[in-house]
Amino acid sequence: MLRILIIDDEAPARNRLRRMLAEIPAVHVVGEAATGQEALGLLPLKQPDALLLDISMPGMDGMTLAQTLKDQQQAPAIIFCTAWTDQAVEAFECEAVDYLVKPVRAERLATAIDKARRFVASDGAGGPLLRSTLGGKVSLLPLADVIYLSAEDKYTTVVHKNGSLVINQTLLEMENEYANYLVRIHRGTLVVKNRIRGLEKGPDGRHLLLLEDCDASPQVSRRNLPAIRKLIKDLT
Repeated sequence: MLRILIIDDEAPARNRLRRMLAEIPAVHVVGEAATGQEALGLLPLKQPDALLLDISMPGMDGMTLAQTLKDQQQAPAIIFCTAWTDQAVEAFECEAVDYLVKPVRAERLATAIDKARRFVASDGAGGPLLRSTLGGKVSLLPLADVIYLSAEDKYTTVVHKNGSLVINQTLLEMENEYANYLVRIHRGTLVVKNRIRGLEKGPDGRHLLLLEDCDASPQVSRRNLPAIRKLIKDLT
Protein backbone atom coordinates (compact mmCIF):
# COMPACT_ATOMS: atom_id res chain seq x y z
CA MET A 1 0.00 0.00 0.00
CA LEU A 2 1.45 3.35 -1.11
CA ARG A 3 0.80 6.07 1.48
CA ILE A 4 0.23 9.49 -0.11
CA LEU A 5 0.03 13.04 1.25
CA ILE A 6 -1.72 15.59 -1.00
CA ILE A 7 -0.33 19.15 -0.77
CA ASP A 8 -2.20 21.93 -2.58
CA ASP A 9 -3.61 25.26 -1.39
CA GLU A 10 -6.84 24.77 -3.38
CA ALA A 11 -9.40 22.41 -1.86
CA PRO A 12 -11.05 21.53 -5.23
CA ALA A 13 -7.66 20.42 -6.57
CA ARG A 14 -7.05 18.26 -3.49
CA ASN A 15 -10.53 16.74 -3.79
CA ARG A 16 -10.00 15.93 -7.47
CA LEU A 17 -6.70 14.19 -6.78
CA ARG A 18 -8.27 12.24 -3.95
CA ARG A 19 -11.08 11.02 -6.26
CA MET A 20 -8.59 10.00 -8.94
CA LEU A 21 -6.38 8.18 -6.44
CA ALA A 22 -9.40 6.21 -5.25
CA GLU A 23 -9.42 4.52 -8.68
CA ILE A 24 -5.80 3.36 -8.38
CA PRO A 25 -5.26 0.06 -6.53
CA ALA A 26 -3.12 -0.16 -3.38
CA VAL A 27 -3.08 3.58 -2.69
CA HIS A 28 -4.01 5.20 0.63
CA VAL A 29 -4.31 8.97 1.12
CA VAL A 30 -2.99 9.59 4.63
CA GLY A 31 -3.74 13.32 4.72
CA GLU A 32 -3.86 16.72 3.06
CA ALA A 33 -2.02 20.02 3.52
CA ALA A 34 -2.59 23.50 2.09
CA THR A 35 0.98 24.80 2.45
CA GLY A 36 4.51 23.46 2.51
CA GLN A 37 4.87 24.43 6.15
CA GLU A 38 1.74 22.50 7.08
CA ALA A 39 3.05 19.50 5.15
CA LEU A 40 6.34 19.59 7.07
CA GLY A 41 4.41 19.27 10.31
CA LEU A 42 2.40 16.33 8.97
CA LEU A 43 5.33 14.32 7.59
CA PRO A 44 6.52 12.77 10.88
CA LEU A 45 2.92 12.05 11.90
CA LYS A 46 1.59 10.62 8.63
CA GLN A 47 4.85 9.13 7.30
CA PRO A 48 3.78 9.17 3.63
CA ASP A 49 5.64 7.21 0.97
CA ALA A 50 4.91 9.87 -1.66
CA LEU A 51 3.78 13.49 -1.96
CA LEU A 52 1.47 14.94 -4.61
CA LEU A 53 2.87 18.45 -4.44
CA ASP A 54 1.69 21.75 -5.91
CA ILE A 55 4.30 24.43 -6.62
CA SER A 56 2.45 27.75 -6.19
CA MET A 57 1.26 27.99 -2.58
CA PRO A 58 1.33 30.77 0.04
CA GLY A 59 4.28 30.79 2.42
CA MET A 60 6.53 27.81 1.75
CA ASP A 61 5.88 26.80 -1.84
CA GLY A 62 6.25 23.32 -3.27
CA MET A 63 9.71 23.82 -4.73
CA THR A 64 11.04 25.08 -1.40
CA LEU A 65 9.54 22.08 0.37
CA ALA A 66 11.11 19.71 -2.15
CA GLN A 67 14.52 21.36 -1.69
CA THR A 68 14.11 21.04 2.09
CA LEU A 69 13.40 17.32 1.82
CA LYS A 70 16.02 16.58 -0.86
CA ASP A 71 18.88 15.69 1.47
CA GLN A 72 16.84 13.91 4.13
CA GLN A 73 17.25 10.18 4.55
CA GLN A 74 14.19 8.17 3.52
CA ALA A 75 12.45 11.25 2.11
CA PRO A 76 9.14 10.51 0.37
CA ALA A 77 8.90 10.31 -3.40
CA ILE A 78 7.77 13.64 -4.85
CA ILE A 79 5.27 14.01 -7.69
CA PHE A 80 4.69 17.63 -8.65
CA CYS A 81 1.11 18.47 -9.69
CA THR A 82 1.11 22.05 -10.92
CA ALA A 83 -0.28 24.54 -13.40
CA TRP A 84 3.27 25.68 -14.21
CA THR A 85 4.60 24.18 -17.43
CA ASP A 86 8.13 25.59 -17.31
CA GLN A 87 9.59 24.33 -14.04
CA ALA A 88 10.12 20.65 -14.85
CA VAL A 89 13.92 20.95 -14.98
CA GLU A 90 14.05 22.58 -11.54
CA ALA A 91 11.60 19.97 -10.26
CA PHE A 92 13.81 17.09 -11.38
CA GLU A 93 16.83 18.80 -9.84
CA CYS A 94 14.87 18.40 -6.58
CA GLU A 95 14.82 14.66 -7.40
CA ALA A 96 11.11 14.49 -8.16
CA VAL A 97 9.96 11.21 -9.67
CA ASP A 98 7.45 12.90 -11.99
CA TYR A 99 5.99 16.26 -13.02
CA LEU A 100 2.28 16.49 -13.84
CA VAL A 101 0.66 19.56 -15.38
CA LYS A 102 -2.89 20.46 -14.33
CA PRO A 103 -5.48 19.41 -15.21
CA VAL A 104 -3.93 16.07 -14.30
CA ARG A 105 -5.10 13.18 -16.45
CA ALA A 106 -5.95 9.86 -14.80
CA GLU A 107 -3.52 7.82 -16.93
CA ARG A 108 -0.63 10.21 -16.21
CA LEU A 109 -1.37 10.09 -12.50
CA ALA A 110 -1.37 6.28 -12.59
CA THR A 111 2.00 6.29 -14.37
CA ALA A 112 3.44 8.68 -11.79
CA ILE A 113 2.18 6.49 -8.96
CA ASP A 114 3.94 3.50 -10.55
CA LYS A 115 7.18 5.52 -10.64
CA ALA A 116 6.73 6.40 -6.98
CA ARG A 117 6.24 2.73 -6.13
CA ARG A 118 9.50 1.82 -7.89
CA PHE A 119 11.30 4.65 -6.13
CA VAL A 120 10.05 3.54 -2.72
CA ALA A 121 10.75 -0.14 -3.42
CA SER A 122 14.30 0.55 -4.57
CA ASP A 123 15.12 2.76 -1.61
CA GLY A 124 13.45 0.33 0.74
CA ALA A 125 15.69 -2.45 -0.52
CA GLY A 126 18.67 -0.32 0.49
CA GLY A 127 20.05 -0.11 -3.03
CA PRO A 128 21.12 3.06 -4.84
CA LEU A 129 18.77 4.40 -7.50
CA LEU A 130 20.01 5.93 -10.76
CA ARG A 131 17.94 8.74 -12.22
CA SER A 132 17.68 10.12 -15.75
CA THR A 133 16.04 13.50 -16.36
CA LEU A 134 16.93 13.96 -20.02
CA GLY A 135 14.30 15.57 -22.19
CA GLY A 136 12.25 16.64 -19.18
CA LYS A 137 11.31 13.02 -18.51
CA VAL A 138 12.37 11.17 -15.39
CA SER A 139 13.39 7.50 -15.41
CA LEU A 140 14.50 5.50 -12.38
CA LEU A 141 16.78 2.46 -12.38
CA PRO A 142 18.06 0.47 -9.39
CA LEU A 143 21.83 0.12 -9.45
CA ALA A 144 21.23 -3.56 -8.69
CA ASP A 145 19.95 -3.96 -12.29
CA VAL A 146 22.97 -2.29 -13.91
CA ILE A 147 25.64 -4.29 -15.76
CA TYR A 148 28.01 -1.65 -17.13
CA LEU A 149 28.22 2.02 -18.10
CA SER A 150 29.88 3.58 -21.14
CA ALA A 151 30.70 7.20 -21.93
CA GLU A 152 29.15 8.88 -24.96
CA ASP A 153 30.09 12.55 -25.32
CA LYS A 154 28.83 14.32 -22.19
CA TYR A 155 26.28 11.62 -21.37
CA THR A 156 26.55 8.09 -20.02
CA THR A 157 24.76 5.01 -21.36
CA VAL A 158 23.76 2.56 -18.64
CA VAL A 159 23.35 -1.02 -19.86
CA HIS A 160 21.05 -3.00 -17.59
CA LYS A 161 19.20 -6.31 -17.54
CA ASN A 162 16.27 -5.00 -19.57
CA GLY A 163 17.96 -2.66 -22.01
CA SER A 164 19.76 0.66 -21.70
CA LEU A 165 19.23 4.12 -20.24
CA VAL A 166 21.01 7.41 -20.94
CA ILE A 167 21.78 9.51 -17.88
CA ASN A 168 23.21 13.02 -17.61
CA GLN A 169 26.04 12.10 -15.24
CA THR A 170 29.62 11.58 -16.31
CA LEU A 171 31.55 8.36 -15.74
CA LEU A 172 33.78 10.18 -13.27
CA GLU A 173 30.77 11.34 -11.24
CA MET A 174 29.38 7.81 -11.21
CA GLU A 175 32.76 6.33 -10.31
CA ASN A 176 33.16 8.71 -7.36
CA GLU A 177 29.60 8.28 -6.12
CA TYR A 178 29.43 4.49 -6.39
CA ALA A 179 33.05 3.47 -5.78
CA ASN A 180 31.96 0.43 -3.77
CA TYR A 181 29.87 -0.91 -6.67
CA LEU A 182 31.73 0.09 -9.83
CA VAL A 183 35.20 -0.51 -11.25
CA ARG A 184 36.81 1.18 -14.25
CA ILE A 185 37.99 -1.22 -16.95
CA HIS A 186 38.66 1.34 -19.67
CA ARG A 187 38.78 5.11 -20.08
CA GLY A 188 35.19 5.01 -21.30
CA THR A 189 33.73 2.07 -19.35
CA LEU A 190 32.69 1.24 -15.79
CA VAL A 191 31.43 -2.20 -14.76
CA VAL A 192 29.42 -3.34 -11.76
CA LYS A 193 31.89 -5.47 -9.80
CA ASN A 194 29.58 -8.34 -8.95
CA ARG A 195 28.60 -8.74 -12.63
CA ILE A 196 32.13 -9.81 -13.60
CA ARG A 197 32.38 -13.50 -14.49
CA GLY A 198 35.76 -13.75 -16.19
CA LEU A 199 38.31 -12.44 -18.65
CA GLU A 200 39.22 -13.70 -22.09
CA LYS A 201 41.69 -12.74 -24.79
CA GLY A 202 40.24 -12.08 -28.22
CA PRO A 203 41.83 -13.13 -31.53
CA ASP A 204 43.12 -9.59 -31.98
CA GLY A 205 44.91 -9.70 -28.63
CA ARG A 206 42.47 -7.48 -26.77
CA HIS A 207 41.32 -8.51 -23.30
CA LEU A 208 37.55 -8.73 -22.98
CA LEU A 209 35.46 -8.93 -19.83
CA LEU A 210 32.76 -11.59 -19.45
CA LEU A 211 29.67 -10.26 -17.70
CA GLU A 212 26.60 -11.80 -16.10
CA ASP A 213 23.29 -11.28 -17.96
CA CYS A 214 25.06 -9.60 -20.88
CA ASP A 215 26.16 -10.75 -24.34
CA ALA A 216 28.53 -7.81 -24.77
CA SER A 217 32.16 -8.19 -23.70
CA PRO A 218 33.64 -4.72 -23.10
CA GLN A 219 37.36 -4.24 -23.57
CA VAL A 220 39.75 -3.97 -20.64
CA SER A 221 42.58 -1.51 -21.24
CA ARG A 222 46.21 -2.44 -20.59
CA ARG A 223 46.34 0.16 -17.85
CA ASN A 224 43.40 -1.36 -15.98
CA LEU A 225 44.20 -5.02 -16.70
CA PRO A 226 46.28 -5.77 -13.54
CA ALA A 227 43.58 -4.35 -11.25
CA ILE A 228 40.85 -6.31 -13.04
CA ARG A 229 42.82 -9.55 -12.83
CA LYS A 230 43.27 -9.00 -9.10
CA LEU A 231 39.58 -8.22 -8.67
CA ILE A 232 38.56 -11.41 -10.51
CA LYS A 233 40.92 -13.41 -8.29
CA ASP A 234 39.39 -11.83 -5.18
CA LEU A 235 35.87 -12.52 -6.42
CA THR A 236 36.50 -16.21 -7.08
